[in-house]
Amino acid sequence: MSQARFTSCIPLPLEQKTLVGVIEKAKDWALMHGVGMRDKKNFTKDAIQIAPFVLLPSPFPRTEFNKAVELQQVLNKLMHKVAHDDDFLEHTLQNALQVDEFTAKLFEIWVKVRKEGIAQPVSLGMLRSDIMLESRCPHTENQCAKHTPYCSWKQVEINSIASGFGHLGPVSREIQSYILRQLGCGHLIKNMPENKALSGLCSGIIEAYDLFGVPGSVALFVVEEVSYNICDQRFHEFEISERRPDIIIYRKTLNEIFEETALNDKKQLMLDDKVVAVVYYRSGYEPAQYPSQKEWDARLRVERSTAIKCPSIHYQLAGTKKVQQALAAPGALEQFLGAGAISGRVRDIFTGLYSLDFDDSGERAVEMALADAERFVLKPQREGGGNNLYGADIREALLKMRHSRERAAYILMERISPPLVPGYVVRPGGAVPPPVTDLVSELGIFGVIIGSKDKIYSNRQVGHMLRTKLADANEGGVAAGLGALDSPYLLDL
Repeated sequence: MSQARFTSCIPLPLEQKTLVGVIEKAKDWALMHGVGMRDKKNFTKDAIQIAPFVLLPSPFPRTEFNKAVELQQVLNKLMHKVAHDDDFLEHTLQNALQVDEFTAKLFEIWVKVRKEGIAQPVSLGMLRSDIMLESRCPHTENQCAKHTPYCSWKQVEINSIASGFGHLGPVSREIQSYILRQLGCGHLIKNMPENKALSGLCSGIIEAYDLFGVPGSVALFVVEEVSYNICDQRFHEFEISERRPDIIIYRKTLNEIFEETALNDKKQLMLDDKVVAVVYYRSGYEPAQYPSQKEWDARLRVERSTAIKCPSIHYQLAGTKKVQQALAAPGALEQFLGAGAISGRVRDIFTGLYSLDFDDSGERAVEMALADAERFVLKPQREGGGNNLYGADIREALLKMRHSRERAAYILMERISPPLVPGYVVRPGGAVPPPVTDLVSELGIFGVIIGSKDKIYSNRQVGHMLRTKLADANEGGVAAGLGALDSPYLLDL
């Protein structure tokens, strides 16, 4: 079966002179509007280069986009409830904890703060639900004729820590709007949905700060030792500073937090003699970001404090792949959302998710993957991109750990087959003009939720982002250098 495809919003290929001219303009626009990242190969803090972007917006069905937007508040609530269900998290993660040291260390912090008594019951969730269109019909071996060229969309994952592209999502729409106008196609911009992700996410930080309610307190962004994705991070700070000049923001690594902060007798996190109101993590989601015990001690100190965390440790645990897989089990959604249409709507977005635990279902999942590895993705408990295994690598990994408990640290997910879209990807140092290539896209819907176990203060959908990659590429992270910025062009099919 050939893969389904959409057509571009403008007939391709473009005439070469036109293409070269508009790319030159677009690159300058990108540099002057923060569509950029630092160069990993020739790093300097004094320069950025363009972030990879798709020249024209990618088609996406309007009905499916609207469905994703409407469902985000439900997914926010689901994640919030999961994060506050101690028994569910413990049961779901118990096997992974035996073999995944990183998740076990996060879990250990969670256990410690619960035993001591949680100093701040309120959490700030800035979530991103990533989805892809599925072009294969689950009921037949053939492409779904009724909804050609797609059947529905399926959830890839929910990100609960460092959910990036709050700036790069909206600015992707702006650069592509500029390009469309330069090509004499400004009338098409009306089909690109408004995107206020940056202001929406920053509103969550501001709301949490006001809820904390200590005059003169500060916000703390936890960052990497070297921040390559600097534009996306800094624009959050610029937006907050513009709207609320009274909120001073610090950027600190986990090591700097260890060296420069302390808890006072009220369990307030103190930095430069100021109380920290909100801690927003843009780091701390992978093992390499904890090179020593200092970083783990810093994470524990923050978690013990009265600061409102984004995310709290239990929110990060709720975002693990094992939880995603467990929620797909019969009856799991009803436990959190009740029986009825809402649970059914969420279940419809799940693709096949399978445990690799040492039981009958785990053995069946291993057999399925070995028999047809191309159908699946093997996922560890990690965020940040570049961690998943595909195809022959799945077979090799499973054969190696088939009789080892290590396999319980992974889940098996059915691979989604999205429609192809022809397009141009503009990269720093890339060929000019670039060739027309087949692309596939992944849509991320942002949500903000603030609350405690017993009360939700705020719950809303706040924007979106679109990442696009070459159709034959497995991973698609822009920050990892694998994907490109994009925005949806809504179609009425």
